[in-house]
Amino acid sequence: MATTSILYDAAGGVARITLNRPEVLNSFDTPMALRLQEALAEASKDEAVRAVYLTGAGRAFCAGQDLAEAVGRDGQDTINFTDHLRRTYNPIVQAIRALPKPVVCGVNGVAAGAGANIALACDIVVASAEASFLQAFINIGLVPDSGGTFFLPRLVGVARATAMMMLGQKIGAQQAQEIGLIYKVVPAGTLEEGGFGIARQLAAMPTKALGLIKKLVHDSLKNTLEQQLESEAAVQQEASGTADFAEGVRAFLAKRKPNFAGK
Repeated sequence: MATTSILYDAAGGVARITLNRPEVLNSFDTPMALRLQEALAEASKDEAVRAVYLTGAGRAFCAGQDLAEAVGRDGQDTINFTDHLRRTYNPIVQAIRALPKPVVCGVNGVAAGAGANIALACDIVVASAEASFLQAFINIGLVPDSGGTFFLPRLVGVARATAMMMLGQKIGAQQAQEIGLIYKVVPAGTLEEGGFGIARQLAAMPTKALGLIKKLVHDSLKNTLEQQLESEAAVQQEASGTADFAEGVRAFLAKRKPNFAGK
């Protein structure tokens, strides 16, 4: 992929996608957002890719929207925010959720605004102890977007999510783990092992089953218990028809480690 604002590399079953505008804390402009959409699409269609790892270059994960693109020197809008969100961030969040493979986010520094919410859209979020999360929108008179008002209440509860969005306070990595905002904090300097390592682990697991788990979790956000039970029953039948299920059973009976092919 010929671009510098988004780095893409696929090896060993993992597609590594790196936000790469470190001089502006990896804040998004439109070309960068469109290129991230392309990278996610490429990871989705590449059968050799069995997990995705999303991270940032430099000292930040992503500071959100590049305000130099959004407003002029006089503070007046230079973009239509509705059209902008529909073209840039909304497709990114939708692509992450629709991707039939696990997406691990390695948050290496500040994740603010749309950057925070794109991270929270991922399946597993691992953060460096130096990282932080900030719903920065209210600090400039805006409302959360990029799925923030969807994911936050479901992750940390309505009361805490509302306070985070209204007060615009920075949440450190350790607190983020304690309140259930993210999966895990790792010591500074060990994100490659702790974050990318999880992506490598997932890439060796039953890929189709992982994608089906992702689908069930997503469906649970809107289903009743009865609907979810039916969904589990249908999806379990689909999982049982995979080559990885057959291999898992053979390995179990032979008392050996399974060799999953992601099929």
